[in-house]
Amino acid sequence: MDINIKLAVLNQIYRIYDDFSGDLDMACKKYCAECCTPNVTMTTLEACLIANHMISNSQSDFFENVRATLSEKRFKPQTTTNRLADLCRKGDDPPEEAHNYFNGSCPLLTDNLCPIYPVRPFGCRCFVSKHDCRKEGYSEVAPFLITVNTLFMQFLEHVDAMGFSGNFADVLLLLASEENRNHYEMNTLKPPGPGCISNLQITVLMIPPEHRIKIKPLLDALMRIGDQ
Repeated sequence: MDINIKLAVLNQIYRIYDDFSGDLDMACKKYCAECCTPNVTMTTLEACLIANHMISNSQSDFFENVRATLSEKRFKPQTTTNRLADLCRKGDDPPEEAHNYFNGSCPLLTDNLCPIYPVRPFGCRCFVSKHDCRKEGYSEVAPFLITVNTLFMQFLEHVDAMGFSGNFADVLLLLASEENRNHYEMNTLKPPGPGCISNLQITVLMIPPEHRIKIKPLLDALMRIGDQ
């Protein structure tokens, strides 16, 4: 799939989710950055959108900010959402994820504001809570919203099946290189090694029976993207 088509699909997926989340009862407001951590994950397609945005808006310095604050204890996922779904389908155990990672602030955060907010990855868009995390010390997310978020993550990975997923910093720095961006856009980017995992197309959707009717309008909207 041509990179411009993939980016257009990505923006449509974001638009569908933003329309859905705009009606949610949540405490998240401007300047609330409690959940802006360095442990967000994203796909190479999302990183491509962010890198292009940063470069075109003279924000290339942010690449160095990310590189300078890179922690060895950052969260490095062992599997992607679609690979996890496929493992569950086969009855296999997923790899164990590390829990001793660093919980600091996002290296891009500036005065509690996100400088790339319009193109922020889905991992940031889906961080919502029904109450103020700063007061309670934890977030509260409805089970249905978790199902919705998982569905969107599966579709995002599916669209970028030729790419990779990983920690926000690892994937963004991978595409900070013009050479890597060119290879990615031509589907010739080689496996980048530890820190990034190859994406997988959808083999099964992780939708529990009790949410199948309620989630159908969102699923239908995602399935119709190619027809628009």
